[in-house]
Amino acid sequence: MVEVRLYVEGGGDSKELHIACRQGFSKFLRKAGLQGCMPRIVACGGRRQAFDDFCTAVKQQKIAVLLVDSEDPVTVVSPWQHLLSRPGDQWAKPTGVTDDHCHLMVQCMESWFLADRQVLAAFFGQGFQANQLPAADFRIESIDKKQVLQSLANATRQCKTKSAYGKGEHSFLLLAQIDPAKVMQASHWADQFVKRLKQLLEC
Repeated sequence: MVEVRLYVEGGGDSKELHIACRQGFSKFLRKAGLQGCMPRIVACGGRRQAFDDFCTAVKQQKIAVLLVDSEDPVTVVSPWQHLLSRPGDQWAKPTGVTDDHCHLMVQCMESWFLADRQVLAAFFGQGFQANQLPAADFRIESIDKKQVLQSLANATRQCKTKSAYGKGEHSFLLLAQIDPAKVMQASHWADQFVKRLKQLLEC
């Protein structure tokens, strides 16, 4: 089986968060059907670092896949087109890669959590206020990133056993627990990410 490296945005600057990031994505992907054909997950910290590490791997002729937040609504078909046109990124597609090698969490990883509110409620426990989240019938990819993060903070502010949602403290633990099937149903881009990764890994 070929080795595929998955370069993901996340994990900040600490070793502990990098480990948590790798574990979170690993558990999510195993539950999504990649058990036995997993990529090598590389936690890169910031999005620019993820792109730079991905480009380095491509130059070294490794099979590499990039996964970053879209940060904004995605109005184009190609993830590379989105990243090229987005102010603050303007990343050109490296030579020799295709759309199969780049994927987006739309509009951020936390958007995925909104697809599995049952896990959110169980994880945060007493005091969790689901009514502070965007309506369940909203398309999660259409919800502004700031609104996603603020709604999670509002919903968890009065929790008794956990502090209000914090990216470093909670994000990768939640990623490990949410149901990939629910995320894939709610997010076209997540569905595409998992299916194309399986094809690349020949799962």
